[in-house]
Amino acid sequence: MESVGSIILYAVVAAVIIICSVLAVTTRKILRAATYLLFTLFAAAVVYFMLDYEFLGAVQIAVYAGGIVVLFVFAILLTTHPGDSSRPLTSKRRALGVAGALLMLVSAGYSLLTRCELFTSKAEGANPDMQLIGEAMLGTGQGGYLLPFEAISVLLLACIIGGVVVARKR
Repeated sequence: MESVGSIILYAVVAAVIIICSVLAVTTRKILRAATYLLFTLFAAAVVYFMLDYEFLGAVQIAVYAGGIVVLFVFAILLTTHPGDSSRPLTSKRRALGVAGALLMLVSAGYSLLTRCELFTSKAEGANPDMQLIGEAMLGTGQGGYLLPFEAISVLLLACIIGGVVVARKR
């Protein structure tokens, strides 16, 4: 049975993730958005630690909260004036955007609910070990995410090269 303290901690961390995620995409100041993203990534690491996945929590902090957010901040500082706010966006297609967001939410929820048995191959109630998680996430077979992982790494490399090119022109 779950203790009341862990349920309260989970609710607080979930609220932090939701609030900081929304603030990251709705704020007009780009450095604030990167800071909210950092808070979101730290809160995700707390979830990993609560699930006793210390390695994933440490990787979340070191790679994402440490490396990726620092990369974003350097890219922001190299390409924009961080004190400036962007102009408010005006669009007549706001309803289309909301409909697309809701469609993606339903699609993500469906994917989450139908693919949960990927991690339940062990005994009921037992936590999967790191090898099972690694094979599930970075495998090349059914349900593996190796190709998207590599595509994102190539995209990040292109961003770094673009930042260097922009910085050299100044």
